[in-house]
Amino acid sequence: MKVIFMGTPDFAVPSLEALLQHHEVLAVVTQPDKPRGRGKKMAFSAVKERALQSGIDVLQPNKVRESAFIEQLKAYAPELIAVTAFGQILPEEILNMPKYGCINVHGSLLPKYRGAAPLQWAVINGEKQTGITTMYMAKGMDTGDMLLKESISITPEDTYGSVHDKMKHLGANLLLKTIEGLQKGTIVPVAQNEKEATYAPMLTKEMGHIDWSKNTQQIIHLIHGLDPAPTAYTMYQGEMLKIWQAEKTQQISGRVGEITAIEKRGFVVTTGDGSMLVTQVQAKGKKRMGADAYLRGNKMEIGTILE
Repeated sequence: MKVIFMGTPDFAVPSLEALLQHHEVLAVVTQPDKPRGRGKKMAFSAVKERALQSGIDVLQPNKVRESAFIEQLKAYAPELIAVTAFGQILPEEILNMPKYGCINVHGSLLPKYRGAAPLQWAVINGEKQTGITTMYMAKGMDTGDMLLKESISITPEDTYGSVHDKMKHLGANLLLKTIEGLQKGTIVPVAQNEKEATYAPMLTKEMGHIDWSKNTQQIIHLIHGLDPAPTAYTMYQGEMLKIWQAEKTQQISGRVGEITAIEKRGFVVTTGDGSMLVTQVQAKGKKRMGADAYLRGNKMEIGTILE
């Protein structure tokens, strides 16, 4: 099938890889280059990097609604437009353009977790299961008719990063199955139940600031859901201390946010329903390290309240 692919981050690369192996990719559409890092050098998206390796046309419109871009897209005469984590809402002129429509690979079991950060919110909210849904794209935010679904379990050890890495390959495989089903006419689209819809808004850095009055499991889910970015953190001695790993431990009475014990593997903090052992941290300007290593170089006083 003649396909145009739209995608931007690393999550979308396996979908592009799958299309390159099984279909004719006419062009790739991705977000404009952006400055990154301390030097603010212009950097390509992960999808652009992969597309250039294959010599495919790369289009980077500032806005996909611009008439010049829409006409450029029409000239390719795609039979299908496949979208995985692209980053812009498509206008009706594009949605109605290809014979087989615009198909989106979405990182949740719709209608749950519509929006920009479905993987992170599934982990933050302590879901036991998530998955990929392929769907026809519509005017609303992830509101189109569903085509195929495939689920995976979220383990207690999973982070956003580990779920992301499993889901990106799941999405690529489901995209191929979806295209095959559309070609054969074996897929029956299913409308989403609006009453069951939930939303997964974009995350902010401030959301990582740990509220120690929450219960221990909620805090652990937050830590996992923000790993590797934007990361959970607390304030210690006026500076940010990122918290990468923690676990429930035997309760030691104390005030919420109080450091109540220093142990071999880390330090214990009082939460809203008990105590939590912090085992991996990252101080400002330092690398990620075990809390035991951090404690060897930094004196932490029992009784200190983490902000």
